[in-house]
Amino acid sequence: MAANGSSSPWYPGFKAAVFALLAYNTAYYLFGRAWTQALDALAWLTLLALFALETGFDGRFRARAMAAIRGLRLTAAAAVGAAAIGYAYQSEWLDAVNTGLWIAVVVLLEFEVRSPGAVARRRGWFTATATTLYAGLGALVLVWAWRGDWFDAYDAALWLTAFAMIEMDVLQLSRGEAAVY
Repeated sequence: MAANGSSSPWYPGFKAAVFALLAYNTAYYLFGRAWTQALDALAWLTLLALFALETGFDGRFRARAMAAIRGLRLTAAAAVGAAAIGYAYQSEWLDAVNTGLWIAVVVLLEFEVRSPGAVARRRGWFTATATTLYAGLGALVLVWAWRGDWFDAYDAALWLTAFAMIEMDVLQLSRGEAAVY
């Protein structure tokens, strides 16, 4: 994957390592946890990979490929919604809050990708909103650690790292496109 977010030589390798660890975690959830966790992990990994594809290649995809990416992203988003409903049904409130915060992050990222000019005009608001959402997600990492749910804390911290990289790519992409406006 191309690294928009950083010109550092280690960034692509670090990004690939984070994706590999998330894929491993997803396999763990698929084969060792509840269906809601498995569905949630697989859907989020799909969303993350699709965001990385869209933001990591400087818009070099053809319209047909972009339509397929967006269709897959919509399917993955529906799976996330189903997992969120499952968490609420099972009274897994920490997971439900986590999913709600992540959905808000994705909505924000979608807006940043689709409307870079508007984002550039309101950069302070977008930065404050992203900071608030990521702080909430960081607080959940601490809650899982406090409860002794070490794998969940590690997994949540890894997701924060992955989406922070995507956010850097989106910011880099939006700065380049905003300069065109």
